[in-house]
Amino acid sequence: QVQLIESGGGLVQPGGSLRLSCVASGRTFSTYSLGWFRQAPGKERQFVAAIRWDRVPYYAESVKGRFAVSRDNAKNTVYLQMNSLKPEDTAVYYCAADQKISVSVDGYANWGQGTQVTVSS
Repeated sequence: QVQLIESGGGLVQPGGSLRLSCVASGRTFSTYSLGWFRQAPGKERQFVAAIRWDRVPYYAESVKGRFAVSRDNAKNTVYLQMNSLKPEDTAVYYCAADQKISVSVDGYANWGQGTQVTVSS
């Protein structure tokens, strides 16, 4: 099992930027694939981005060119840099970890508690 703790959420104006962080427990972090998902009120949790153990990134179409996922294995941390934020990016953002890369909620067994991102003027 991997424990995940997200941070970095907050209130930002449209067009602004935020960087989310997710710190993982465990000594096998470098072997895990990591995903970022988000859930807006009344909506299903949806895929945002993921990064494979070998640093290959994957993105949802809605965030391509605006968001960037990265990882620092020495710090057991995965990041989500979010630029050009829009009101529709408002959601609780979750990080997830599993041995195989996936763009599906069902593909991850380990989840963080989430961090709120609100984009509003």
